[in-house]
Amino acid sequence: MTSETTLAVWRKRLMWRASHRGIKEMDILVGGYAAQALPRMDAAELALFEELLDVPDQDLLAYATGQSAVPVAIDNPMLRDILAFRPV
Repeated sequence: MTSETTLAVWRKRLMWRASHRGIKEMDILVGGYAAQALPRMDAAELALFEELLDVPDQDLLAYATGQSAVPVAIDNPMLRDILAFRPV
């Protein structure tokens, strides 16, 4: 497998995870962001996105609605982009 093929498979797997999270609002928010951003992500960004997919839906929802502050340990530009994303 070439590295481009490997990245394509990784992106496809991440897209599925992003759009099948369990809470419909998070499917729309995270899946919509993924559909737009995954095609241009490099391997390091894909790894960071994969880590962010491990954040529980309830926590992401609380961060997105402002009910909870994002913990410093996971606060990064990509998470801020996801939380600011507005599907059209």
